[in-house]
Amino acid sequence: MAAHPRGSRRHALRREWLALSLVLLALVGWWSSGGALRRLDHLVNDLAMRARALPASSDIVLIAIDDKSIEAIGRWPWRRALHAQALAQISAQQPRAVALDVLFGEPDADYPGDDLLLAQALRQSARTVLPVARRGSQASSSVDAPLPQLRAAAAQLGHVQVAVDEDGVARRLFALEGPAQAPWPHIGTALLCAAGQLRPACRGNAAPAQGPWESLQPRTVTFTGGAPAFVRYSYVDVLKGRLPPQALQGKWVLVGATAVGLGDLFAAPAGLHSERIPGVEWMAHALHAELAGAWVWPAGSSASLLFNLAPVAAALLGMAVLGPLAGLVACALLALGVLAAMALVPALAGWQLAGTPALAGIALAYPLWSWRRLNAAARFLQLQMQSLQEEVPLPAPLPARASLYSDALERRIATVEEASSRLRRLHHFVSASLQHLPSPTLVCDAGGRVLLANVAAQQHFQGRFTPPLTGMEMDRLLGDLVGADDGLALPAQRTWAEGSAAAPAEGRDGQGRDVLLLRQPYLLDGSAIWLVTLVDLSDMRRAQHQRDQALHFISHDVRAPVASIITLLEMHRAFPKRMPQEQLLARIERQAQASLALAQDFVRLAAAQAESYRHEPFDLLHTLHQALEDAWAAAAARQVRLELQSSEEAAPFTGDPGRVQRAVANVLGNALKFSPRGAAVHCTLQAEAGFWCIAIRDQGPGVDPQQQERIFEPFRRLPNQPEAGGAQAGGVGLGLAFVRAVVLRHGGQVRVQSSFGEGAQFELWLPQAGATKKAAPAMGRAPPADL
Repeated sequence: MAAHPRGSRRHALRREWLALSLVLLALVGWWSSGGALRRLDHLVNDLAMRARALPASSDIVLIAIDDKSIEAIGRWPWRRALHAQALAQISAQQPRAVALDVLFGEPDADYPGDDLLLAQALRQSARTVLPVARRGSQASSSVDAPLPQLRAAAAQLGHVQVAVDEDGVARRLFALEGPAQAPWPHIGTALLCAAGQLRPACRGNAAPAQGPWESLQPRTVTFTGGAPAFVRYSYVDVLKGRLPPQALQGKWVLVGATAVGLGDLFAAPAGLHSERIPGVEWMAHALHAELAGAWVWPAGSSASLLFNLAPVAAALLGMAVLGPLAGLVACALLALGVLAAMALVPALAGWQLAGTPALAGIALAYPLWSWRRLNAAARFLQLQMQSLQEEVPLPAPLPARASLYSDALERRIATVEEASSRLRRLHHFVSASLQHLPSPTLVCDAGGRVLLANVAAQQHFQGRFTPPLTGMEMDRLLGDLVGADDGLALPAQRTWAEGSAAAPAEGRDGQGRDVLLLRQPYLLDGSAIWLVTLVDLSDMRRAQHQRDQALHFISHDVRAPVASIITLLEMHRAFPKRMPQEQLLARIERQAQASLALAQDFVRLAAAQAESYRHEPFDLLHTLHQALEDAWAAAAARQVRLELQSSEEAAPFTGDPGRVQRAVANVLGNALKFSPRGAAVHCTLQAEAGFWCIAIRDQGPGVDPQQQERIFEPFRRLPNQPEAGGAQAGGVGLGLAFVRAVVLRHGGQVRVQSSFGEGAQFELWLPQAGATKKAAPAMGRAPPADL
């Protein structure tokens, strides 16, 4: 297959660049006009607003209807006579203007005279603003305005509507809201009107006009920093005259609810000292922005579109002309420029820019275009590799020409095209492939010297030879590998020189591992190169040995009861009167029970090793009591005493209660089986070193110390170990294997200490809930005194 011509590749890249640019610019334009990334815009602008936050103001004072006032005055709503008294107290200190952020839309039916008192206090103040609000949705709304007599007594009316953005944060308001014929100014502007400042939006206390509700002139609030941002006094302190003299003189005073569950709470922009702010404090922020002239207006749609498209187009052009590193730097600088514009333009020009579509476009442009260039390079290299494999002569490289796409990546491709060779590619391929093989793999030459060795091979020979293995003799590496049958060395020196295929051979190395040796020669330039693989068969051989051992025990122990039953039945047919039927049935039942017990032991052991466990809290002491109760009948039949000693009132544990009880029962059963008549089996439960230790000690013949580790393996029975009374011990060695499986699955340990003629003590160490994991104490610790 011929290589792709350079000119064709250049034209293909140009077409891909144009397609990518059109798609990306269209996507950025859609984001900019549709507001899909507006939440991210809000986050960036919030962080920028934090840097230009207004300083804390002492000219604005909040009179808070707070929890302290509710506790002192009583349940809300209060009598309007209290509001009249508070307004009189505030007016006495001659503030600039007062905003009473309480809606008085309905007459006081209980105290009708209070409305007259409040109206009189409003007229005497002559600088008080009352709120109006929209009731219902934008489409079907009505006006929530003060009572006519209160409205007529107020100096101004102002709306208290707050615009909540898509992310639930209140950042904006509308300068005018209300009926289309005569909307009201925001309450912050109304305060300026009440103080005597002439504003076009001032409406006085005129009655609400007719028409649908409209929201005009959106603007973003520049919030006030500081903690607190404004001076605050409690409403009850105003009523009781506890304010400092002249505390309100010449101030802008806003009265509103801050108590929990009483007033509106708005989510604050990121970076403010509070996550939520009461409505009256939000109005104070808006008033401070009005006084400071720090409003920010959203940029128009055309300006936002141009602001987002220009840096993305510049990034695309820069990546096409510049190299990968320079293109990355250009994209980073453009992104920083967008962020700087979003942070500085509101402070300098008062316009708020939504630039996250540009940031997203720049973030997508670099990886997408890099991916396309790398894909083109990979495709070119693939074609070149195919040409090498097919041994097609390479065409002479075209002279490099400066163009839109002659960047560093294309120059590197041309260099690789001129310098690549078949031998180097082959070596790289073999080396990289060998390193990732899971089995120990080596490559050697015809002299048996190692050329390559993967990581698995280094680990396989670790301890015997110091890495690297390159240059070592294969016969030395495999010198301890001998045949399993004849004990002769597997690799012969003449094998490497011959270069003929060698059959797989299995042997055992000096560390006792069963290893399968695979050798395959490859001819390169008339010389043999060997690929040698070592497959560790130790686990498989161990599993086969255990399987054979299990089959041996199963074939013997399963067949023995069945054969006995068949023999009894044949004897009964041949000599029907020799054995009474009752005795015959008893023997058959005993043999059937033995087969059933064997099957149950197999099922329990398999489930303990493979199935998932329940994890529920239970009491180990209660479980031990249950196991002793279940073993009582067997103990009584053998005339063995069961004794329990524990200083614990309870032993809380989390695990599988059924399997833990079965494990304890298995140990108890063994203790009863080997205990002589009149003996005692001692059981203890105690806490030690973060573990619960259940110890069961018998007075039987004991266990040979050399056999103590093997008794927990499946199908292991002690040789010539008699039960109490002289009978040979039964079972196939599954009970203690089940015990160890259960204890290990619970994160514990099982131990035995014994010697001939002195009985045996089995200990089950289970970790306490919440205890720090550490090793259980050594077996040498002293047992309880009564044992």
